[in-house]
Amino acid sequence: MDEQDKKTYSNFDYDSALNVVEGVKQPEQISNFYLENMRQKRRAEPSVDQLVDGILHGDRVMLSRAITLVESSRFDHRRKSQEVIERCIPYSGKSIRLGITGVPGAGKSTTIEALGKMLTALNHKVAVLAIDPSSERSKGSILGDKTRMEELSTDPNAFIRPSPSAGSLGGVARKTREIITLCEAAGFDTVIVETVGVGQSEVAAHSMVDFFLLLQLANTGDELQGIKRGIMEMADMIAINKSDIDLEKSQLAAQQFRNALHLFPMPDSQWTVPVILCSAYSKLGLQEIWNNVLEYVAFTKKNGYFYHKRQQQNLRILDETIENTLKERFYNAPGMEEKIETIKKEILENKVSAYTAAERLVDGEQNSLEQ
Repeated sequence: MDEQDKKTYSNFDYDSALNVVEGVKQPEQISNFYLENMRQKRRAEPSVDQLVDGILHGDRVMLSRAITLVESSRFDHRRKSQEVIERCIPYSGKSIRLGITGVPGAGKSTTIEALGKMLTALNHKVAVLAIDPSSERSKGSILGDKTRMEELSTDPNAFIRPSPSAGSLGGVARKTREIITLCEAAGFDTVIVETVGVGQSEVAAHSMVDFFLLLQLANTGDELQGIKRGIMEMADMIAINKSDIDLEKSQLAAQQFRNALHLFPMPDSQWTVPVILCSAYSKLGLQEIWNNVLEYVAFTKKNGYFYHKRQQQNLRILDETIENTLKERFYNAPGMEEKIETIKKEILENKVSAYTAAERLVDGEQNSLEQ
């Protein structure tokens, strides 16, 4: 060891085997300057003008922040988001809105990713909005669609945004419609709305899309058990997914669905609902799905149903907004929380029925409004 090394290791005890050589101090993994810059950006909320300008220029950060305002329950956030939406409405309405539903495990996320990748390769801009019902116990949602659509989530021409229902599918339907407006204003020409595939989420999704695709499976026993009149009547197309697993059973299932559809009356759109085979894994039938979507849009625009349906959806938004606004004002009225707690005690003590109690609360609030 030369003199330089001895100076470097001056505190080293050569007679001991328990020495620890001090390592080289490592730099911080994240720059403090970067962290402080990000904190300042988060603290500074963008104005309505900045949000609208960013959305119209395709800025995803501004689009995401506007969507966060839409989903917020704070009154000031809701007012601000409404201003943004009102200014974006003239630039919306030019996309194809596609709803996709199916039982859990039918391959909705895989199909959306495969279809989305195919569309972005054709220079389409695709936005995926997922209605994800929240837990009744924890009030939380998984919001795992981005993890299931790993490739599409990194595509520069795609945007994925899951929306928690927070216990109200009517509420998330309203918010999703508003998010559709923002995405269309940001330049997305195809908006895909995915449901979790249970209960009222299909009805909510159907009320905001142009074309509704129902995914079914063949290898689930008796396929007729999966036929529910309500969801079948909403579908504009049925696709038997994962058909490459068992082609013969898939063809049999498709024929059973075609036979069942003959029992239903002709839909208002006058569109004959096709039943096809597809596989998101092997990309089978994806082009056929998109061709049917385009054919449906052209067909319904020609007979006027496309525009009629969107008008009816807007009227439904009016009804739902009135209902939700009245509900919010009722529960947020001064002293209402105490009144409800008092009336609940009377119900538990069997002093009054729940029906009479509800009428008393509503009548009392109505009288206070009239005064």
